[in-house]
Amino acid sequence: MTVFGIGGSPRKDGLTDNLLDKALAGAGSAGAVVKKLILNDLDFKPCLDCGGCGKKGVCVIDDDMRILYREFESADAVIIASPIFFGSVTAQLKAMIDRFQSAWVSKYVLRKARASERRRKGVFLCAAGQDNRKYFENARQIIRILFATLDIDYAGELFLGGSSNVKAKNSKKKEAALKKAFELGRALVE
Repeated sequence: MTVFGIGGSPRKDGLTDNLLDKALAGAGSAGAVVKKLILNDLDFKPCLDCGGCGKKGVCVIDDDMRILYREFESADAVIIASPIFFGSVTAQLKAMIDRFQSAWVSKYVLRKARASERRRKGVFLCAAGQDNRKYFENARQIIRILFATLDIDYAGELFLGGSSNVKAKNSKKKEAALKKAFELGRALVE
């Protein structure tokens, strides 16, 4: 089993990245092969609304999104991690999601069946400086739409509000969140 992790935070080794690493460690501890990509390390454009995907359901832009398309297609499970920025997922993650417009066109406009009918699972990890639940609802909805488009079952989530106050290494809230992330990753495989 392969579990693919996507880091949507612009900051490496921050809290969101730590949560993703723990979730992938949990999946690995249950026997999965884990892969991780940080969106900020990739070079891809946002969706250009060029209509190029309208005939075949495939994005015509040739950039690093090709890597993401392959990893999503080959993964048995997906973990997406993003902090909240302005009440939603980061721009990096939203740009990636928008590039899956081609998958949406393929599925809902062209009515093409996916090559693989296997059901996959996905988990969403999210941290916010403030503890405003409305921000998580918006981010959750965006991820749910992506997962539905890609035939990924929304299998779990971790929302850590008030993260500005939990960055200390000895924070009980942070440790509890890291433990939950580990268990979510493990549950994807079991």
